[in-house]
Amino acid sequence: MPRRPPTTPCTYKAVPEPVLAPSAELAKELGLPCLLPGASRLIIGRREWLALPDLGIWPLKAKTDTGALSSTLHAENIRLSPDGSTVHFTTFNPSGDPTHCSARVERLGRVRSSIGVSQQRIFIQTTALVCGGFQWKILVSLCNRSDMLCPLLLGRRALAGYFLIDPLGTHLLGPRRELIRCAKNFVRTPVGD
Repeated sequence: MPRRPPTTPCTYKAVPEPVLAPSAELAKELGLPCLLPGASRLIIGRREWLALPDLGIWPLKAKTDTGALSSTLHAENIRLSPDGSTVHFTTFNPSGDPTHCSARVERLGRVRSSIGVSQQRIFIQTTALVCGGFQWKILVSLCNRSDMLCPLLLGRRALAGYFLIDPLGTHLLGPRRELIRCAKNFVRTPVGD
């Protein structure tokens, strides 16, 4: 019986390469999302500037968290419509000004917090936009994150297939002013369409 050669473990190498192209163009070139392990992805830091233009929210400081399965947006005064299909809530921009939002309810689900407390939350789907114009759909739960530094937490489901995270980096996709420029050019879809 012939002997099989020993298998060599596979190790992936991520080599940051600055590319003079907006994130939207680079994501298209890379064919994102890609669910294969070790495939090319956009590199983001532990914190990034994000916009949620469907909700009229930008700029928004987001924290990437691979320990969290789902994403969470800071929300206060959360109210469901009488038929339960729409949620109304208030969130705040970096200056502390309130933004009143409405969105279609995608589902209700239980989420376990980082301290192990499980609670029922409302999930909505919205568009996330980063500097350079790259956008993708994310599912976020709504809860009060007023004690947290970042009002948006991006969990594994939102990051998978699109990004690699550099835990030493922050705002690797671009500055806040670039995000504001990109968000102003976004065409918002009204709730119910």
